[in-house]
Amino acid sequence: MADESSPELAVENVRTAMNPAGILWGRRAWELLSLVRARSPLVQCITNFVSMDLVANSLLAAGASPAMVHSVHEIDAFTPRCDAIYVNIGTLSESWLPSMRAAASAAVAASRPWILDPVAVSASDFRMDACLGLVALRPAVIRGNPSEILALSSACRFSDSKGVDSSHESTDAVEAAMSLARTSNAIVAVSGAIDYVTDGQRVVGAQNGVPMLQKITATGCAVTALIAAFVAVDPSNPFEATVCALSIFGLAGEMGMDFARGPASLRISLIDSLHGLDEQNVASRVIVSPMP
Repeated sequence: MADESSPELAVENVRTAMNPAGILWGRRAWELLSLVRARSPLVQCITNFVSMDLVANSLLAAGASPAMVHSVHEIDAFTPRCDAIYVNIGTLSESWLPSMRAAASAAVAASRPWILDPVAVSASDFRMDACLGLVALRPAVIRGNPSEILALSSACRFSDSKGVDSSHESTDAVEAAMSLARTSNAIVAVSGAIDYVTDGQRVVGAQNGVPMLQKITATGCAVTALIAAFVAVDPSNPFEATVCALSIFGLAGEMGMDFARGPASLRISLIDSLHGLDEQNVASRVIVSPMP
């Protein structure tokens, strides 16, 4: 077996990362990360209390500019100035829902992409109804765990819902993701051991990442925010931007594990690695494969 740093393995990884359309995903991921660092897109984040810190720091580490603006009274003045809007329903309340709806509507009116994270959509009728209403406002991307995507696609709650935790594998939700992508006209991403991304026709799997990321709260929220930053710099290609953002975040987790002793230290080294990613590592280590 070749050493991980060997030129032979680097070449093989690049080959593995090419899909039938001829995209070299490692190179494409580096291009988009470089654009984020150069342009520092302003991403409005209406996200849950648990995730705010990690979301903001992940965006900053990647080179974007986070703005935790959620008051409905600021939407008209602020949202159209943003490059992308990120809506996360993790700690949903009746007082925040009007802001989410208003921000989504303002984003569409201003031709800005907005991204939806339907956290624990199956936990209550209130969450399901809120998410279905938000999906109707045309998000560019929807990212969730397998159980969330399965529930949202069918507009049906699971009686055994575990809240924010998934009871399914990402492969279980691929067909549901494709259906949701077709009905919503959004790119849909399903996070898991392999992160699947679809536009309703194409499906690819982003394979970077480490299991311990699941032991850190809000990593899913953070990667959805990163998707928003990547879509912000290439809004005409949300499919590629979503795949690349997932790959970059997963790769940062892999590199962070080299210095981590557990979830707490991985959280710190994840942010450090996201900040320090270089062209060689991104181009050679990103792995994306078409769905068999």
